[in-house]
Amino acid sequence: MNDETGLVAANFEEMSRTLAATDDPALIEGFLYSLFTKAEADEIAKRWALVKRIAEGVPQRAIAAELGLSLCKITRGSRELKKEHSAFREMLEIAGYTVVEKKRKTR
Repeated sequence: MNDETGLVAANFEEMSRTLAATDDPALIEGFLYSLFTKAEADEIAKRWALVKRIAEGVPQRAIAAELGLSLCKITRGSRELKKEHSAFREMLEIAGYTVVEKKRKTR
């Protein structure tokens, strides 16, 4: 692990612990808006929105059109949501969302 990787990992872990330690959504929102530029905050909010839309079973192309995101970002979100022990899935469930399981097409 190089120095930069260690720095990133240590600080991400510390921020995660700090966010988990507060129960004040307004403080967390203020912190996030202070931490990110407007463009970064917009991008992160859109990624959360895309994961919610995927969880609802909305087709990827419809999500791309709705949110103005690339299919690559949406596919990545979909892949992350399908992983075993998905952090996306767990966070959606904490937020009160149910993930719709898409049925695979059979030929």
